[in-house]
Amino acid sequence: MNVSKQVMTNMLRRMYTIRMFEGKAKELYAKGLITGALHCYSGEEAIAVGACAVIQPQDYVVSTHRGHGHCIAKGADIKRMMAELLGRESGYCRGRGGSMHLTDPRVGMLTACGIVGGGIPISLGVAFSSQYQENGRVTLCFFGDGATNQGTFHESLNIASLWKLPVVFICENNGYAISVPISRSLSVKNVSDRAISYAMPGKSVDGNDIIAVYEVVDDAVRRARDQEGPTLIEAVTFRLERHAMLDMETRTREEMDKCRRLDPISRFERKLMLEKAMNQEEVARITKKVEQEVDEAAKFAQKGSFPDPKSTMDYLYCD
Repeated sequence: MNVSKQVMTNMLRRMYTIRMFEGKAKELYAKGLITGALHCYSGEEAIAVGACAVIQPQDYVVSTHRGHGHCIAKGADIKRMMAELLGRESGYCRGRGGSMHLTDPRVGMLTACGIVGGGIPISLGVAFSSQYQENGRVTLCFFGDGATNQGTFHESLNIASLWKLPVVFICENNGYAISVPISRSLSVKNVSDRAISYAMPGKSVDGNDIIAVYEVVDDAVRRARDQEGPTLIEAVTFRLERHAMLDMETRTREEMDKCRRLDPISRFERKLMLEKAMNQEEVARITKKVEQEVDEAAKFAQKGSFPDPKSTMDYLYCD
């Protein structure tokens, strides 16, 4: 598939933004400015960016506890994202949702979900709404390998296939459910093998190859728009950080060294250079600009006020 230079440039920029945003979040977490669990997306950027580059602004994304990358890939405002991580009123959920519940419906980022596998049935409702309204919109549903052992996964895939819903299920298989390796939790060789039980296509792809992700998601989105039903995609990847910043690292040094050698950003950079789609000066300009934007987001967030404790019960119910 031929991908234009502009699309590839935008994808690289989004990947840099995710990596630098996570780096800044990690820095603020170490200073005690972000509390609770912080799940960094570093190392998995090619999946969110490659998948979201396929869909249209009006299409939807349902995310996970590790959702910063999906938000950025869908076009969310990193200033409001960072403010939400810091619990400020200027954040997307006015400081009440935090890292695991980011949302911006205006760009189609419907919700992130802190419950493992919890976003999968939500994506069914969203896809059913699109089907019912005949608006042609597609929903991308992201989740981890651990979620594929939840009942929500199996029940949702069954209904999605039965009703031919316009949803693409994307499993970000980073090899571990917190500290449990897939070799000890998965009954099949590949997550994508489970698709056959629900009469839908199942495809495994190198999740560190952004163009490969783009191509397989493009085919799945086309099927969904043509009312041919859902697809299960397994994107095999890794995470560069611990499961969450408050957890201990359980992987070996050898595993981590291998992960770093397969870094999706460095890999995409090399591809663009070899194909002369970009040069070092262009890359330097992009990284400098992104770094400035992330720094500005951190400053914006820290200037925001905390919610008034008296407003604790606000926004819990619809008037």
